[in-house]
Amino acid sequence: MATERITFTGHAGDQLAARLDLPEGPHLATALFAHCFTCGKDIPAARRIAARLATMGIAVLRFDFTGLGHSGGEFENTSFSSNVADLVAAASYLTGRGMAPGLLIGHSLGGAAVLRAAADIPSARAVATIGAPFDPGHVAGHLSDSLDRIRREGTAEVELGGRPFRIGRQFLDDISAANLEPAIAGLKRALMVLHAPRDQIVGIENAQQIFVAAKHPKSFVTLDGADHLVSDPADAEYAAEVIATWSRRYLDLRPPAPPPGAPEGVVRVSEADPEGFLQDINSGPDHHVLADEPESYGGTNRGMTPYGFLAAGLGACTTMTIRMYARRKGWPLSHVRVDVTHDKMHAQDAAGRAAKIDHFRREVTLEGDLSADQRARLLEIADKCPVHGTLTRGARVETVLAQ
Repeated sequence: MATERITFTGHAGDQLAARLDLPEGPHLATALFAHCFTCGKDIPAARRIAARLATMGIAVLRFDFTGLGHSGGEFENTSFSSNVADLVAAASYLTGRGMAPGLLIGHSLGGAAVLRAAADIPSARAVATIGAPFDPGHVAGHLSDSLDRIRREGTAEVELGGRPFRIGRQFLDDISAANLEPAIAGLKRALMVLHAPRDQIVGIENAQQIFVAAKHPKSFVTLDGADHLVSDPADAEYAAEVIATWSRRYLDLRPPAPPPGAPEGVVRVSEADPEGFLQDINSGPDHHVLADEPESYGGTNRGMTPYGFLAAGLGACTTMTIRMYARRKGWPLSHVRVDVTHDKMHAQDAAGRAAKIDHFRREVTLEGDLSADQRARLLEIADKCPVHGTLTRGARVETVLAQ
């Protein structure tokens, strides 16, 4: 994933710092990400979701709201409404680059902000919220020890997440006056609500209120065991996977024609965890799987091994070839299954400790009222599958450095 560091002009004229995560292949759509209250564009959940969407061809703009992170302006002069205005400014920047956002994603108060901002972002077709409050005034509950001082003095320094922030009276007035229900009811976009049942910051009842207020199409996904910040990488990966899969239904992801010499397009393998072996594998925008190694070899066992994928290709090609032949002959094959085994471990092979020849064994199960001759013929046809031919004839692999 390539990342472009950019700045754009926020609602009050300040320069806002942003990262534009770009697909390594064709750019098919754009998403806009809004971070949680007093967080920033670089929290782990935002990075992981952006990386996952980028592998699908979806660029993601994530930025620091006014007065936060590397963005200009004073945080004490901001409000919920100013966050919404910053989101609209970000969408306008993207539109000016020919990358109008089709997907809006918001985390916590950022989720409430994208629900409000969607009406002013015409290109948006889908909205996803993570741990969002139904009432932005919910934030005031985390300022209870300082509320009187803020109202009395106009502004006061408070500690949130171990960091000092100056909160102004206008912020309290703004979140108190905010009412999201009309915006949610009139969203007119597909909505996905993600929430953790044990969220100690924004209770699960907020998700229920958002979901009930929204009209269809709408979806709800529970983030079992996740905390409010979705700090566990496995939870962030799950949220990213769900959003990526769901959004395909609403975004017009039309990949370009495959390049010459690649009739099935490009299969892109991109490292998902530089500390381990987890890989994102994409074949166009519609097909995504994970590759990994077993825990005994230093992986996390979250996907098949490379040799597992090779065996899967052989098995799938075998069943397809048998089915096509039986269909053409009109034979009563009701079901076909192939069990494939491979007798050499990938990690040993990669380490150069094994020189034996690879041995794939296929066990073919044919169901249906087939004669002995038909079964024998279908077993012969298994050897005609293209992947079988590739493995037995050998293949030429060309490796070049990307430009």
